[in-house]
Amino acid sequence: YPTSVLETGSDLLFFWVARMVMLGQQLTGRLPFSQVLLHSLVRDTHGRKMSKSLGNVIDPRDVIAGASLQELQDKLHRRILDPHELTVAAEGQRRQFPHGIPECGTDALRMALCSHNVHGDDIRLDVGTALSYRRFCNKIWNAVKFVLAALGPRFVPQPSEETVPQRPMDRWVLSQLAQAVAECGRRMEALEVHGAVAAVHHFWLRSFCDVYLETAKPALRDPGAGDETRRTLLSCAELGLRLLAPFAPFLAEELWQRLPRAAPAPPTLCLAPFPDAARLAHWRCPEVEAEVAAVQEVVRAARGLRDLFRLGAARPPVAVRCPAEARDWLEALGPALQTLAQVGPLQLLPLGAEPSPGAEPELGPGWVGAPAGPDTHVYLCLRGLVDPAAAQAQLRARSRSLRRHLETLGGAQGPPSQQQVATLRSELARLTRALETLDPPGDPNTQ
Repeated sequence: YPTSVLETGSDLLFFWVARMVMLGQQLTGRLPFSQVLLHSLVRDTHGRKMSKSLGNVIDPRDVIAGASLQELQDKLHRRILDPHELTVAAEGQRRQFPHGIPECGTDALRMALCSHNVHGDDIRLDVGTALSYRRFCNKIWNAVKFVLAALGPRFVPQPSEETVPQRPMDRWVLSQLAQAVAECGRRMEALEVHGAVAAVHHFWLRSFCDVYLETAKPALRDPGAGDETRRTLLSCAELGLRLLAPFAPFLAEELWQRLPRAAPAPPTLCLAPFPDAARLAHWRCPEVEAEVAAVQEVVRAARGLRDLFRLGAARPPVAVRCPAEARDWLEALGPALQTLAQVGPLQLLPLGAEPSPGAEPELGPGWVGAPAGPDTHVYLCLRGLVDPAAAQAQLRARSRSLRRHLETLGGAQGPPSQQQVATLRSELARLTRALETLDPPGDPNTQ
């Protein structure tokens, strides 16, 4: 027998699975598989069982290649249905797919199905989920395209597992990759495919594309750090595609074939070994992960201030007030912080100090701040970028709008409303802090 696990729907347990077991034992004297993974029933977006008479049956080929509403309706009319059922089914299609089904591709559909917890409730298949995974696949394509451009034609590859970086962001992303490999392996051993997909998705999207690629762009321009960054980029792309292969085999194979590989290399990704967590254990670095996580909190706070005051493409000076023990690693991660937060010159301040335009730390007008974790505060300099009076008027108008919205939700019940109220209150507190910064208590112009 080629496999040891059978995956099927629970509705086929006695119709097909039991017959396979009895026939296998009768003919060979051995069980055809030792485990059976029963996935949940696949239903439509509204939780209804897929039925031809309801018109909610989704043909996988339509999700892969796309289909207009007219094409879906034509297929429906080719089926043998009662006239009343045909009318109901056609109306159901028009409501569910008013613009047809967009082309998503095979890998996106596979990942959308694998992302559901098969051990839980029924799976509600939403074409929108497949569409979001098509965008994810496109993101991976563009990421590997960037890696290939960064490597150039003269790059000499080495085995991916042998990369030993020194820069903190290189060490961080490889530590994230090793963690994703371990989590994916653990989830697959437990037959929790959705957890494995989530680990792969988080590494590629949140760690590699959203963070590391952005910090790698300026590093590639540094002659002293460029080679190390290129080796790290290749290790992440090559091992990341091997990790992705079970869930998006066509995309992974196509991109893997384009990467330079150290000899001897298998001719196809199908023959390449799956990433082994034990071989990547030397990449794990909890200290650097904690430091980068703290930097990401600073980045979120700085981006929040940029969004609050609508700074656009401007890169204002930034100051971070932090404990003395954080200064060394914040200084080492300063270029990454500036890139991710889209800010200018960085100064680090001891606890109790305020940012200043000059050498001496003194409270200067035009700086706004926000908390970024315990004992850490972020300041942006808005001088010359924001008109204080116009900013105050804008913030007050937004605060009044939020208060009115909160009043309308005052009597609402249920978790969704409570969550919305908590979000609005958090935003209102943020606006209030910004107003206090621009118009401190005691100012004679305070209204």
